[in-house]
Amino acid sequence: MFKLIKDIIWAWRFKRAVRQAKKLSSLFGLKYYVINMNGSLKVVPKKTIRELVRSHRFRKGVTIADIEKLALFVTR
Repeated sequence: MFKLIKDIIWAWRFKRAVRQAKKLSSLFGLKYYVINMNGSLKVVPKKTIRELVRSHRFRKGVTIADIEKLALFVTR
């Protein structure tokens, strides 16, 4: 029963994040990712991910393509 409730809450948060990503993508014309970071869902534009990779925020060798593969949802 506890697992069912957790799954329902996660699905609701995921749908809300996808809706937000679609809205922001249509509004600004950027590609947005829904990523699971530190146990929570984040909606992040590709431009920001590119800047973080460039500034070595991620471990050495991580590319934008790797992050896109791990993304739960990608707009456009």
